[in-house]
Amino acid sequence: MSFESVAMRPSRRAREGLERRESSVTLSRAPIRDVPMWTAENRPRYDRSKLRYPRDLTDQEWALTKPLIPPAKRGGRKRTVDEREIVNGIMYVLSTDCQWRYIPKDLPARSTLHDYLDCWSYDGTLEKIHHALYVRCREQVAREASPTACVIDSQSVKSAEKGGTALDPHGYDAGKKVKGKKRHILVDTVGLLLHAVVHPADIQDRDGGALVLATLFGAYPFLLKLFADGGYQGPQFRDAAAAVLPQLAVEIVKRSDQTKGFEVLPKRWVVERTFAWLGRCRRLAKDFENLTRNAVAFIRLASIRLMLRRLCNPS
Repeated sequence: MSFESVAMRPSRRAREGLERRESSVTLSRAPIRDVPMWTAENRPRYDRSKLRYPRDLTDQEWALTKPLIPPAKRGGRKRTVDEREIVNGIMYVLSTDCQWRYIPKDLPARSTLHDYLDCWSYDGTLEKIHHALYVRCREQVAREASPTACVIDSQSVKSAEKGGTALDPHGYDAGKKVKGKKRHILVDTVGLLLHAVVHPADIQDRDGGALVLATLFGAYPFLLKLFADGGYQGPQFRDAAAAVLPQLAVEIVKRSDQTKGFEVLPKRWVVERTFAWLGRCRRLAKDFENLTRNAVAFIRLASIRLMLRRLCNPS
């Protein structure tokens, strides 16, 4: 036996320490077995390979969506387009970030899809669908329909190349060094979207947060607690929140100055996770929309897509 082989062999004390470390790691990983995993029984529920496109609605998802779509107006020519194909086409654009002119031929025409998206965004159909699915998701996890606590945060996204006469202004976020728009969302403690506002990126968080609360219009009257980061501290945001919701208490969750690197902060991670969920839709990778209301419509559609899959595939 050579001297190098003896030198590379760990001592008895080192082996015992390694065994104790491995046993502790095994014990710490033991609870992972209790997490529900994919099985042969529930795997078909998540299989979308039999659909025409993976982003198409399943029969179960369409059964939840169809009663929420308003019927055609009285008078004039009857509606000939398939409503399910309209929703499939809009979801295709949302998920793949396909340009309107490159929509596949087996889906409705791009003008038809864009007109229905614009109409449903204007007349409040998307808001009604979103609210109805939100209530069902809250009931699924045994929560009250109207939440009492919420979390607010913003996300600055770069604007893509745009042109045209109808173009909402963008701004420059000096802190993030991003030229584009800022998405402000309000979520509950489960992570479901309550409200969303899109505005130029040069608007401060405290001003954008006041705009979010001011545009709720009494939708969630039982909110009592609001969690936010340091960008919302100060009397300006507190006074604006008190003017809209007097019973709402604002709690600023700050990060420790001694902490280096990434840190999971209480309650604030919920809204960050929601941004990650919405980011699965490629349409939200950048700000591609000329109009701000279309950008808000796609955020609501991403939340609708999330809630449909959660209702049809409960964990």
